Amino acid sequence: MSSYAFAIALAGIVTLTATASAQQVRLLDESRAWASYGATDASGDVCFAMSKPESVTPTPDGYTQAYIYITNRPAESVASEFNLVAGFTFQPDSLATVSVGGQSFNLFTQNDAAWLDDASQSEALASAIRAGSSLVIEGTTANGIKVTQTYSLSGATAAQQSIKSDC
Repeated sequence: MSSYAFAIALAGIVTLTATASAQQVRLLDESRAWASYGATDASGDVCFAMSKPESVTPTPDGYTQAYIYITNRPAESVASEFNLVAGFTFQPDSLATVSVGGQSFNLFTQNDAAWLDDASQSEALASAIRAGSSLVIEGTTANGIKVTQTYSLSGATAAQQSIKSDC
């Protein structure tokens, strides 16, 4: 499954947690601004920690809920993969940035999602998230408007520990 399709599937899984068909998804932990979940798909166990932004400025036209995810997929040797579902469509061929604890990381964008432009920085970003207090994402909408999303990192360490121990 491509990273984009996987992100969409995760968003669907989270949406389904209130329905009977979500019996395969299990809540691992809720800690302040973060929650962690586990599931099993065709390739094996999948665990992810997620949070919603505290603020989105300005709120773009057609905005839907945004989420950031940190995902582990042990069967695919994926650990600490960072993913954003922005809640708006990015400007084509644009980069977004994620800043935390004085460090900045580039994200490549596709439609309404973004991932680290350099996947080898996954653990460095995950570590910065555990050490930081807030995370800021800046990206440009398809209409050329620069949007800033701010996330609380309160509970991020517990959420990452939860997915690490379950996956």
